[in-house]
Amino acid sequence: MRGVKSTICGRHLTANVYLRTTCEGCYTSSPECILLNFVYMACQSMLIVLVGTTPEYHIEQQVGVPASQLELHQHVTFTEDIDSIVTEWFLIKQQAYKVSLAGSLFFAGLLVGNVVFGPLSDRIGRKPVYLTGLFFEVIFGYVTAFAPSYEVFAVSRLLVGLMNGGIGLVCFVLTQEYVGKSYWAMTGTLTSMSFAVGIAMFGALGYFIRPWRILATVANSSGVLFFLMSVTLPESPRWLYSQGQTEKAEEVKYIYTIAMSGGAGVLQLVLHPVLRLRTMVLMYVWYACSLVYYGLTLGAGETSGSRYVNVAMYGLVELPAYPLCIYFINKHWAGRRKSMASFLCLAGSACFCSLFMPENTGTLLSVTSFALLGKLMVSAAFNIAYVYTSELYPTVIRNAGLGVCSMSCRVGGILAPFVPSMRALHTSMPFTVFCLSGLSAGCLGLLLPETLNGPAAETLEELSSSSNSRVLESKVREIIISVILLLSI
Repeated sequence: MRGVKSTICGRHLTANVYLRTTCEGCYTSSPECILLNFVYMACQSMLIVLVGTTPEYHIEQQVGVPASQLELHQHVTFTEDIDSIVTEWFLIKQQAYKVSLAGSLFFAGLLVGNVVFGPLSDRIGRKPVYLTGLFFEVIFGYVTAFAPSYEVFAVSRLLVGLMNGGIGLVCFVLTQEYVGKSYWAMTGTLTSMSFAVGIAMFGALGYFIRPWRILATVANSSGVLFFLMSVTLPESPRWLYSQGQTEKAEEVKYIYTIAMSGGAGVLQLVLHPVLRLRTMVLMYVWYACSLVYYGLTLGAGETSGSRYVNVAMYGLVELPAYPLCIYFINKHWAGRRKSMASFLCLAGSACFCSLFMPENTGTLLSVTSFALLGKLMVSAAFNIAYVYTSELYPTVIRNAGLGVCSMSCRVGGILAPFVPSMRALHTSMPFTVFCLSGLSAGCLGLLLPETLNGPAAETLEELSSSSNSRVLESKVREIIISVILLLSI
């Protein structure tokens, strides 16, 4: 790899723009392929919704003679023409939980990937971690498509989730560090829009490709193209500059600081008084965003109407949220904090209104309408949470902070596939959970400091200055956080 001086010219260090210029020594590769990679990651996230579809079926057996699980396939007749892992491996009756388990394993992989890949990219660089993770995600994606048994399928989903979670975090940080702070809101919004487009495209793809193995293969093949496009990407200019623009002694000291951000950085999130309280709030906000976002999205196939149209709608409904984000988070009277809290509360309110709607009304006011509205609102909040969190952490531990928050986010993702099944207890239980999660997270979000038009902290010393630590320092607010968390539980 070329030295930093031949990678970034002085003008671009000042302007903090994309490294797509024609000046001598600058890269000419375009980082837009990273944004397109979110389309691929969205397809992998939504895969279980279509390949795990359970069609209507009828069990034929003699009266009083129950069929064993081994003999069940001889007595089952599927009344819908659907090819899925359920029809291939007869995941019904006592085996039905395996569909939700596969979805949860994917999100469990996301959790581990967030924890491992974030600090690793702080140590050895964003690009090598991103390319390695994307390569193995494609490999494990093909294992999913050609899995000979459910056990292999489930393990492959765990490994795909591991890679997906890791490169998703690194991709987001990389797109942020390609540009200056003034562009972070825009790049963060573009990544979320790409993910929403990926969900919609996967719904359309599933409509035209019904066999689940072919669908998984085609959806995974886009990753090969994005990997080839990403090979020539430049390393993060911020990371390169921090590594190469110091004297030898200072460079050793700084590299030690960066290396410590993998383990000691996470420890600082607990020990540092500002970071500790800030991380507590952000972890719950990310958890609630993930639970509501994926809970509503994964339940798309269970609502009335065509499941393929529903999946596409739950992706397309996100798109209006992102222009709203760009507008509100850059206004001084709204900013990051109030916008995120408001969208979370609106998402919870939409889920609350759905409790009073009949299942199938045939009118505009229905459960599906309010669920789509809730998805729109929580998508906006989720998008802001990514941008907002990256601004709340200093550069030296930004990946570690995002990794911990993403870990909490994946806990919500792991639980999300099981929330729709709570209808067995009461039909209102899923939306009650989403309502309380959105409202409580919105209230907690108001305790965070505003970052609009403020400088991005580079070190922990800058974070400890009076201008960056006015919020969440008093014991009274610690008590408020504890009370709200207890009430939400």
